Amino acid sequence: MDFGEVLVLGSNYGKLIKENLSRLFSQLPDDLEDLLGGERRNDHFCFRTFGEECCIRSDGITLSNKPVEDPRGLLVSLYALNANPVPIQLEPLKSFKDLPGSMPYQGAFRVNSEQVLVPHVLLIRGKQNRIREVFGGQGGDQGAGGDFGFVLYPLPKIALCYIFFLPDDEFPASATCLFSANALSFMPLDGLADVAEYTSRGILRLIDV
Repeated sequence: MDFGEVLVLGSNYGKLIKENLSRLFSQLPDDLEDLLGGERRNDHFCFRTFGEECCIRSDGITLSNKPVEDPRGLLVSLYALNANPVPIQLEPLKSFKDLPGSMPYQGAFRVNSEQVLVPHVLLIRGKQNRIREVFGGQGGDQGAGGDFGFVLYPLPKIALCYIFFLPDDEFPASATCLFSANALSFMPLDGLADVAEYTSRGILRLIDV
């Protein structure tokens, strides 16, 4: 099956991805690989995305060598359209509610990116080294609090800091997701909410939930 056929199989995401790629490649920056934080391989631009190898070319996007027409592919295309030379700035970390215009999305963000992790905090702690390895992450900021945490890179220039509290006799477990300081420089606000959601889904897959 042709790559283009895969993208248009009844999916609005496929249509949007193709439109975004058409815009991108119609005025392709000479240094796109540097702007993305990736590398160029002939007509491909490749980097790590959601813990997988991602490649962009004019007719589609792959994750782990498989064509994608789901929201992850759309997020990659938006990231590429917003590629710019500004370096990632990790701190000060920002909560989603502190991002301008986030009010309509706060409930869904809390449920899909944070609360979904709460029942599995103990498992996440046990697999945190594996999670960091897959996402190219690092240990959490000691000043951020929590019983443990880590920083993950779902996209090369967008970092998420997860902070977890373990359950005890007085308080239940909790999970908080914070964004790198200039995440909005590389993705629209609603896209950032989805980046966090799909990163949290990736965490759950890695702990076999």
